[in-house]
Order: sequence, then structure tokens, then C-alpha cells
Amino acid sequence: MPEAAPGDPAPRFKRVLLKLSGEVLAGGAGFGVDADRVRLLAEEIAEVARAGVQLGLVIGGGNFFRGVAAAARNMDRVAADNMGMLATIINCIAMQDALEKQGVPTRVMTAIQMNQVAEPYIRRRAIRHLEKGRIVLFGGGTSNPYFSTDSAGSLRALEIQAEILAKATSVDGVYDKDPKRFPDASKYEQIAYSEVLARNLGVMDASAVAMCRDNKLPIRVFKLTERGNIMRMSMGEPVGTLIH
Repeated sequence: MPEAAPGDPAPRFKRVLLKLSGEVLAGGAGFGVDADRVRLLAEEIAEVARAGVQLGLVIGGGNFFRGVAAAARNMDRVAADNMGMLATIINCIAMQDALEKQGVPTRVMTAIQMNQVAEPYIRRRAIRHLEKGRIVLFGGGTSNPYFSTDSAGSLRALEIQAEILAKATSVDGVYDKDPKRFPDASKYEQIAYSEVLARNLGVMDASAVAMCRDNKLPIRVFKLTERGNIMRMSMGEPVGTLIH
């Protein structure tokens, strides 16, 4: 994989866990995988990897699972969660294909074993892939029901010793209330873990925020649909909101 050119600014972070929602892969369709949207996202992620950032990715499964949510309401919770975890693996394979078309080596590692499709998740092997310049996509959540992909993102970030958990969302940071519903919502430039939890701001699952708080892992929440934000975040620019 090409290295950053001499004289280019050095990234602020050497290793980042990027958490994406599954919905972003669906583009305007709202369901499934939009090939153009995935390609554009892969181009941006590949650019960050070429700059020298070691990237792990956790992708949600909402672009598939939201579409069957009505049926899932009548299902056993464990069965429904298993469906959601499988959806994340579909998304990882789609993103792997798009990234490798950009010339970036990747590995999909899954917490649910499916050896014909992806490698089983082994922490030391994942770190070795990162050290060799491969993007690692972590599928299958934590492999346990009752845990969200936010929690999987926090867990994997801590396991691979990422310097920051970057959550890319549809809004440009953390607000005191839903900015899509309330025009007078105020954005935080920085906010403490404890305040996010106490005010139930809902930017991430409480268990994921608490895990980061207990291990002093900063979280950067920023808008994904603004092109270049992943690179700006990696360079240490104050995009979005810092939770620390």
C-alpha cells in the first residue's frame, strides 16, 4: 500500500477504531447496500489508510436489520440479535470488496465463526494485520446478544489499543437535544463521559460510553456525510464533538 508522501502532515493518531452505522451503506435507498455510496466511502477510508493510519472498522447492520424490524418485534430477542450480527458481516464483506478495489489490503474478522467467509477474530492476529498496514473489519458484533455494535466498537477499540474511537454519524456532533427535531439544539465541542450518561444524550449506548470512560478511551463523534471528515479527525482537527 502506498505510504504518505514526504512532507505530508503526519496523522495525529496512529491507530483508530472507526464505527460506522449500517444505514450509511444504504445511501438514499435506506435499505441494503448502495454500491456508489460504499465506493465513495471506501475512497475516503483508503485515503486515510494511505496517510499511515492503522484502521479498524466496526459497521452496524441497520441497513438490513431495520428492514425486518417489524417482524423482529415478535421474535425472541436472542434470535433477532443474531440476525443483526449476521447483517454486520454482510456489510463488512461489501466494504472489504470496495476497499480492495482501491488497492488497500483488508481482512474481515468475525466474532461468529464462518471460516469459508472470513477469519475468526483473534486479538493478536488483528493487531498484526494492523501493523502490516491492513484495514481490519470486525464483523459479528461481540458474538453475544443484548450488546449493540456500539459496544462492539468500544470493545474492539480497547482490545486493539486504538488511540481513539471515532463514531461517524448523520449529525455533526453531540447536542443537548435532537437537532433534527429541535432547531435550537446546542452542540457540544467537548463533553465528559459522565455528562453524556447523566443526560442520557443517546449518541451511543450507555454501556459503550461507560466502557470508554472506565478505560479512558476518548470518543470523537462527527458527521460522516461531509467528505474529508475522517481524514480531518485522523489529523487531530476538532471536527464534531470530543467525549472524554
